[in-house]
Amino acid sequence: MTKIKSTTVCAIKHNGEVAIGADGQATMGNTVAKNNVKKIRKLRDGKIVTGFAGSTADAFTLLERFDEKLATYGGNMKRAAIELAKDWRTDRYLRKLEAMLITVDKDEILIVSGTGDVLEPDQEIATIGSGSNYALSAGLALKKHAPHLTAEEMVREALTTAADICIYTNHNFVIETVK
Repeated sequence: MTKIKSTTVCAIKHNGEVAIGADGQATMGNTVAKNNVKKIRKLRDGKIVTGFAGSTADAFTLLERFDEKLATYGGNMKRAAIELAKDWRTDRYLRKLEAMLITVDKDEILIVSGTGDVLEPDQEIATIGSGSNYALSAGLALKKHAPHLTAEEMVREALTTAADICIYTNHNFVIETVK
């Protein structure tokens, strides 16, 4: 999978709740260009929520295509993600896009990449972006040692850990919950 060096997005499913969040930092090279970018988008009246890492313009192109696939496949998130990944891998224009997506609904979490991957994480935690390993580690520890927390609280704590360590991640979070 491509390593996107520009943000942290984290999704966690816990106790029947799914939450997804991202920081708000946009960088150009090693300079902060903006600190309050909204990288979380609701689709299908909030039944599906996506988060993106990578080039913003590329991510918006992918989000538009994903929304079209959702319409084509009656809101079936997994089928739409698979079809998007197929197009992304085979289409000459889409293949050049530098972004990744996490998409969630009330039942599942998927990571979608330009290499044709649609991954359903084993531990019900998905992370992408430069701070993804920090957020994943924190999320796994929270699920094991703080099961009383909500999915939203776990996402916030995981993103906070990533923001404390990763220079491409800040503390301006947008977090959405799907129940």
